[in-house]
Amino acid sequence: MTQDQIILFCLFGAVFGLLLWGRFRYDIVAFSALMAGVVLGVVPTKDAFSGFGHPATLVVALVLVVSAGLVRSGAVFLITRTLIDASRSLGAHISLMGAVGGILSAFMNNVAALALLMPVDIQTARKAGRSPGLSLMPLSFATILGGMVTLIGTPPNIIIAAIREESLGAPFGMFDFAPVGGAAAIAGLAFVALIGWRLIPARGDATSELEDVSEYIAELTVPDGSKHIGKRLGDLSEEAEKADVALIGLIRDGKRRYGQARNATLQAGDALVLEATPDALDEFRAATSLAVADAKREEQLRAGGDGVEIIEVVVTDQSRLIGRTAQAVGLSWRQSTVLMGISRGGKRITRQIRKTPVRAGDILLLLVPRDTGTDVTTWLGCLPLAERGLAVTADDKVWLAIGLFLGAVIAASLGLIYLPVALGLVVIAYVLSKIVPLSELYTHIEWPVVVLLGSMIPLGAALEASGGTELIAGWLVTMTDGMPAWAVLTVLMVVTMSLSDVLNNTATTIVAAPVGIQMAQTLGVSPDPFLMAVAVAASSAFLTPIGHKNNTLILGPGGYAFGDYWRIGLPLEVIVVAVSIPAILVFWPL
Repeated sequence: MTQDQIILFCLFGAVFGLLLWGRFRYDIVAFSALMAGVVLGVVPTKDAFSGFGHPATLVVALVLVVSAGLVRSGAVFLITRTLIDASRSLGAHISLMGAVGGILSAFMNNVAALALLMPVDIQTARKAGRSPGLSLMPLSFATILGGMVTLIGTPPNIIIAAIREESLGAPFGMFDFAPVGGAAAIAGLAFVALIGWRLIPARGDATSELEDVSEYIAELTVPDGSKHIGKRLGDLSEEAEKADVALIGLIRDGKRRYGQARNATLQAGDALVLEATPDALDEFRAATSLAVADAKREEQLRAGGDGVEIIEVVVTDQSRLIGRTAQAVGLSWRQSTVLMGISRGGKRITRQIRKTPVRAGDILLLLVPRDTGTDVTTWLGCLPLAERGLAVTADDKVWLAIGLFLGAVIAASLGLIYLPVALGLVVIAYVLSKIVPLSELYTHIEWPVVVLLGSMIPLGAALEASGGTELIAGWLVTMTDGMPAWAVLTVLMVVTMSLSDVLNNTATTIVAAPVGIQMAQTLGVSPDPFLMAVAVAASSAFLTPIGHKNNTLILGPGGYAFGDYWRIGLPLEVIVVAVSIPAILVFWPL
């Protein structure tokens, strides 16, 4: 080995060792290794930051913003509203959630897909009286599997396509991964839905450990021209049940109706009285196209700036609201703020929300102009509740968000426009149409992942330039000497899977993809099947909670132990290899 190879192998060994140790965050580890590589002379100074402008890095960042836009627009509510049905058997629920999670993660970041569906899954478990641990792990695995199907579904596919473009002159297309990734995903989903969930150890109900979310008494009004005018209030019961919202009564002309309200025919201006959590309230509002109680003020807020946000505040005994109503203190015209709901320790509120005197200890749900929450809270003399990431769904832009995204996917798939450019145009359109507020544009980008990618790409390029990947490939070829092609691909997949189970899949892909290309060149065959093997294997991190972020996300809510993952993960990885190798040899022949 040359001196550069020795230095680079030591750097990669240190990176892998520190990532396994877990004492320092992965982006700090990777960036430190990059700086060390530059100082030691194995990474050219002019290439030190080339990874941050690499197409793979840009696509990963842009996909995260687009995913956030699809969530904020309410596009995903069109799917998830049909899912909350506690009467389904556990197997049927896992099959449905897994299928939806797999489809969503094929077209949006799979971490975002899980983050979107996890509350739905937990809510369904609560309704059914079972532990969410029985369904969260299958859901996590399903979203990981779904990401294998398209170019933008998971970072390893994006990196593989970029490496192919650099090495062979052309990237993989949007759906080039579908034959192999799709076969592996379908087989994996079938296993998880039919058998895998039965292998999860029985544990206590973890829902009691989750955050206790306050339920509010709130009001939503029937706007002019609403499709619900002329219907009975009871006709909204099914939609309310799906969103986990309780319909309490109806306000008309300032008077509350209770017993007879269910059969009342809705009119424009009627106010529905509800009991719901903030997220459930927003979901129900988006599903029914109802307006907040102060519809005119909400419309002015949306038209007057960068949008609105929801905050929660606790009323102190020093608040100017004590004994007074939101209307009396001029909350709407003084602070451009709308009172959406009041939580009072489960006690029933018998007046209109805006006309209800506030008490110390009440929790208020407020709709405020974006970035003014601190000022409003201070003016009221209240304390902010712990941040829960509440957002207001821009449901009136749902089809615009879907149309822009589908247009970009189709254009990129047909080769009409370069994928990073297509996604960049979608992001610009989302910002201009305020689907994604400008103030939130960069908050949706997971910067540690960007730094990891930007740092590892130059190191991977240096390892390849020094002949390091050729050396690793030579070792693997020697190990598999005389074996048939399927056995060589199997060894490559097993090695890559093993690394991905304990390391970040991005780092694994950057190292394994050039090795796969070098192995193919040594054997004198096409590199495409080797790249496909690396793509599937790098995404198949099912044995540990640290191999993929989705597995980490469910660790606490599911009440899992570290050793629970391999019970489903090990047979799942075997199935993925067994299905992928024949599919690779059929669709990407040597």
